[in-house]
Amino acid sequence: MVLEGQVSSWASTLGSSAVAVGVFDGVHLGHRAVFAAQRESAPDLPRVVLTFSIHPASVLARSGSPPLLTTMDRRLELFEMLGVDAVALIHFDDEVRLIEPDDFVRRYLVEGLQASTVAVGDDFRFGHEARGTVETLAALGRAEGFSVAAVPEVELDRTPVRSTIIRSRIAAGAVEEAARLLGRAHDVDGVVVVGGGRGRAIGIPTANLAVSSEVALPGRGVYGVHVVHGGGRMPGVANLGVRPTFDGVEEVLEVHLLDVDLDLYGQTLRVEFVFRIREERRFESVDVLIGQIHEDIEGARDRLAEVG
Repeated sequence: MVLEGQVSSWASTLGSSAVAVGVFDGVHLGHRAVFAAQRESAPDLPRVVLTFSIHPASVLARSGSPPLLTTMDRRLELFEMLGVDAVALIHFDDEVRLIEPDDFVRRYLVEGLQASTVAVGDDFRFGHEARGTVETLAALGRAEGFSVAAVPEVELDRTPVRSTIIRSRIAAGAVEEAARLLGRAHDVDGVVVVGGGRGRAIGIPTANLAVSSEVALPGRGVYGVHVVHGGGRMPGVANLGVRPTFDGVEEVLEVHLLDVDLDLYGQTLRVEFVFRIREERRFESVDVLIGQIHEDIEGARDRLAEVG
């Protein structure tokens, strides 16, 4: 269930609730720790995520929003998989940017969601100029009648689990490390569009995907992937780059499905990046490129069979 629009209508839908507050881009292992604390604090209450329909940085930062680990639709899907009952969406704009911490709490947590308990990361900040801290939230909670669970940052092998770190791993092509921090493979959704037909011409047909420019893509290279489509998962090899052997200039994500040749034009595929095979490079001839692609495919086939 998604709650939008008039905040005054939210409480009548749910009644008292346990609320987790944050951006939650990526819904990574650190975020899941917040959801676990939310569930443990009030196991009998509806679990609500209070989040933003756009990344706050798109309003607050001069450079705009960072590349997103998850679109809003994907985030909603992941919330549901984790057992969240409802998602309350705030559209972050200049009005929300200027709201004071106590007004934020009263409007959204008290009047909007009748929060009985609130779970956040222990570095949570909110309100105008990020003046609100966990201590501020706890003090307001005591006055308004809700408890606060502040969850320490999660570390994995001494690496903090943060969206910024995961983005950096993805940008570097380290998708296996990103997956460890996410708790799942990094994935992107894209619509299959008509490409140049070069793959089919050399006997290796590919699906060219149009992906949102807001989404974080791995660094250029060749990857072993799983492709989710029509309720199933298929192994494949993805190339992300400009195809320098063909003097390309536009970055393209193209996927070759192993042992399957389907007409997928206009359909949406989800690509899960499982491991990196190699960097993108220019080959001395198309024949050398074709030979390398066949090596990539055979190597990926074995590794993907191992990981399932």
